[in-house]
Amino acid sequence: MGKIRTKLIGLEEVEEKQKKEARVRREEKKKREGIKVRPTGGKGGERMKQVAVDEEALVKMEKAKEILEEAPTEAKKVVPPSPKFRRARGKNYHEAKKKIDKNKKYDLKTAIGLLKKIKFTNFDETVELHINTKEKNIKGEVNLPHLIGKEIKVAIVDEKILSQIEKGSLDFDVLITHPSFMPRLVPFAKILGPKGLMPNPKTGTISDKPEEVAKKFKTGLVRFKTEAKFPIIHQVVGKLSFKDEALVENILIFLKAVGTSKIASAYLKSTMSPAIKI
Repeated sequence: MGKIRTKLIGLEEVEEKQKKEARVRREEKKKREGIKVRPTGGKGGERMKQVAVDEEALVKMEKAKEILEEAPTEAKKVVPPSPKFRRARGKNYHEAKKKIDKNKKYDLKTAIGLLKKIKFTNFDETVELHINTKEKNIKGEVNLPHLIGKEIKVAIVDEKILSQIEKGSLDFDVLITHPSFMPRLVPFAKILGPKGLMPNPKTGTISDKPEEVAKKFKTGLVRFKTEAKFPIIHQVVGKLSFKDEALVENILIFLKAVGTSKIASAYLKSTMSPAIKI
């Protein structure tokens, strides 16, 4: 049992004095034991004490904080971003690149001679022209005087070709038709369309004179257009085995077809070589 305190009834001064003494004792007890606080969400009767922290404890906490800040932790480690994949170039490529002045514009004849000089492969490489245009949606067609090395298979729609298409045989690069055959080609649009083989008046593959159109395609007609999202045109203009004059002629005619006023810059390269600015 707790202590029994005597209370004198009727003596107000004594009673008031006892109250003051009781308050003083409570205050002293709180200072000794800390303030009792009911924790949020705690069960009835649970208590936790807020303990007074002396100066020595504060110093220790500050030192511990400094040690933690200086120590490397997994959370503080900065993980560098993974490097993007880059195509590895061989020693021969880098040696060829050293022979090209990237700050210089070469005339066509010199550029072609340089391409042949820096060649390091044992096959007949393709010569490519890459053009940065000043605008998008540039397209057209042109007949190159010298075939670019690939034989173009041209087919004119007739009963035999229709039968081949029905069987899934698409052994041609260009399909040309007379307008009268178009209704019979419509059922095959899902087959021909995705491969770019469906005859279209915009490409000149629907004609009243399909034989004449086929002759144009066989003699070096090429179509060109800028990429879907970028103002860039890529075009094969021949092989490294071509005579210099033949390559120069193909390139000049192609540049003229695109329109020199629409060209921002142009580069020439072969299959394995670095690019040469022209």
